[in-house]
This record gives sequence, C-alpha cells and structure tokens, in this order.
Amino acid sequence: MSSRDLVLMTAPLREDFSIPCHEIGPAEGIPPVSFVSGLHGNEINGIYILARLADFLKAVENGAYPKLRLVQRVLIIPAVNVLGANTLRRAWPFDQSDQNRMFPGNQMGETTQRIAYTVLEATRKSTYRVDLHSSNLYFEELPQVRIYDPSPEERESARLFGLSAIMERSVSPVFTTTLMYAWKYWPGQNFLLQVGQAGSIQLDHCQQVFRGLVSFLGEIGVLEGVEVAEADQEPTYFARECSVHIYADRAGMFVSDKSLGKWVSEGQELGYIYDSFSGNVRTKIIAPAKGLLTGIRRQPMLFEGDLLVRICTKPH
Repeated sequence: MSSRDLVLMTAPLREDFSIPCHEIGPAEGIPPVSFVSGLHGNEINGIYILARLADFLKAVENGAYPKLRLVQRVLIIPAVNVLGANTLRRAWPFDQSDQNRMFPGNQMGETTQRIAYTVLEATRKSTYRVDLHSSNLYFEELPQVRIYDPSPEERESARLFGLSAIMERSVSPVFTTTLMYAWKYWPGQNFLLQVGQAGSIQLDHCQQVFRGLVSFLGEIGVLEGVEVAEADQEPTYFARECSVHIYADRAGMFVSDKSLGKWVSEGQELGYIYDSFSGNVRTKIIAPAKGLLTGIRRQPMLFEGDLLVRICTKPH
C-alpha cells in the first residue's frame, strides 16, 4: 500500500501543492481498477466517496476486516482539481479552465494539461476505469452509471455497481477532450458515475455509491469476501431518447418535495413555481409521462427556460 503525490507542483502566490494518489493492495502488476474524482473542484460527493474508499481499503489491507482480502491493487485519485476543491470552485482557480477539457494532456504544456497527462498515464492501462462526477450547483442527479457507446462487456459490468439506473449515451464530439473520451482509446471498460449535486455532500447518495463500489470490487474479484446484498430493484437501462425534460415556462421560485429514484405516473404533481414575492402559484409542474425521477432542480430561484425535472421512461 502506498499513498503518494501523483503530481507535485509550485503555484504563484501560495505554497506548493500536490495531488494525492492511493495505490492499495499487492504491489506487483498494473492496478486492474482505477477510480478518479474531483476533476471539478466543487463536486464534493465523488471526492468524499473515494477518500472514504481509500481509507476502507487501507483498513482491509491492514487486517481490520478479517473476512475481506484485497487480492489485486486499486488506484484511487480522490481529487484531481485539488486547488478547486480547496476553494470549492468547479474550474482551475488560476485561469478558470475546466480540468476535464484538458485530455489527453501535454507533458510540456500548461499546468492543467500536465495534470491531465499524468492522470491519463496513471489510469489508462487499468482494465476498469471509473470517473465520479456530480451535477451542477442547481440540479440533483440520482446516483447512476453512465456508459458511452458501450461494448457488450461494459453493459454487463455496469450492473455490478448495484445502482438502479444505467444511462447509455453516445460519445459527443463536443466532449472529445474529457477523461472519459481519452480512456476510450485504450483497451478496457469505462464508467462514469453521476452522483447528486455539486457544492455539498448528499450523504444518502454517497453511502449508496460507496456500497456500490465495494460491491463492484467484489464482483470483479479484486476484493474477496464481499457479501453482495440483493438490489432493491433490478437496474434499468435508459437510452438518451428515454429522457423526458421539463423546463420552466416562467421565472419564479420552484419548490418540490419529491425524492429521486421514485417512479412517477403520468399526470402526477411534481412541484410548483411560485411568484417569488407574492407567493402565488404561477405554474403547477405535472409529469408528462410515467417514468423514473432521475433529476430535479434544488436551487429554487429560476429563470424561464431553466431545467426543472428529468424523468426517464422505460424503453419499449
């Protein structure tokens, strides 16, 4: 087991900084699993989950859980944009660049390009590669597995996380400089886990995903002795065309008491848009179709056209 600095760099107007990295398990061979989070500094859920996972696996390695045995090495990078995490900012603080738009990186480039290059070099040879993200500061996402132009193997492995929703997406030409896109050039399987809302920790989501990662390690034979609990429901695969979006038809204050992960019926009330100052109901938000509630706006103040709700319908 080793905890080391993946990157050690100097920074203007502050002390040097490092990006921590954990390699846990038997020293020989390439880690078959790599976990990455914190490409965006304000996506705290993923950082928290992977930091806790590193602590848990170190405890397993040190014998704290006699029934468990870590038989292969695991690579964990909890926070790539460590300066953004320190300041709770999505972007790289110095030039406001998006760390997840810097791949495949450049060993001789700008700071964010060098970081991207180093992260890709550290993870690209793993058989399984997992990138954790959250939504923005306004919108909460149901914990879900996203797979992009997936192979049959990825479709099967996506079930092993034990999450209720698996989203299939096409690789967009807009996102060709992301870590997920860079991974696609290498043999292996790639997964993006979307978890909750940026800016804070949603503990229920984090606990669910933490258990999912432990189960995943058990299912692929990296962590022996894991007792995988039966899922409450069989995961459902959703294609892009299965998503139904509801947008605000006017400005105001959106309020909803609905929890993610529930199946809603067509015509069901999901929330209300109130006048921000008089308190009058301006719009009642109604589900246009039956489906799984996978995303909802949590920042109440909104403009016309803002996304309020995402419902995923079962494929026919």
